Amino acid sequence: MNIGQASRATGVSTKMIRYYESVGLIRPADRTDSNYRDFGERDVHELQFIRRARDLGFSVAEIGHLLSLWRDRDRPSREVKAIAQKHVADLDARIAEMKAMADALRTLAKCCAGDDRPDCPILVDLSTRQTGALKSNVRIAR
Repeated sequence: MNIGQASRATGVSTKMIRYYESVGLIRPADRTDSNYRDFGERDVHELQFIRRARDLGFSVAEIGHLLSLWRDRDRPSREVKAIAQKHVADLDARIAEMKAMADALRTLAKCCAGDDRPDCPILVDLSTRQTGALKSNVRIAR
């Protein structure tokens, strides 16, 4: 099948298929006499693997490692489990960071009058380059 068909079969864009090939995540596709890429069942299966791993948030480097383990039928599952557990821990940390950002923005939005006045605690906070919530010494006009 050509690259467009492989893209439709896997949900991976043609641009990303070319990228994965260029970085060595997938082997270079066979070529037809007309020099079009020709993807086989194995290629499609690997692209589906990559798509699922990307959907789970794995990086290209992590996917490369997972693919090499998947291709090695004698691999120990503990290595795969360790990669998954580390990824879960990383996701949990990112979720905590995003929740903290949302909480800070929620607090800032509550403090902003949102009317015709020019003073805005959101802009004050952004201009002070602080991390975390509002400083206690920032006066909020109401």
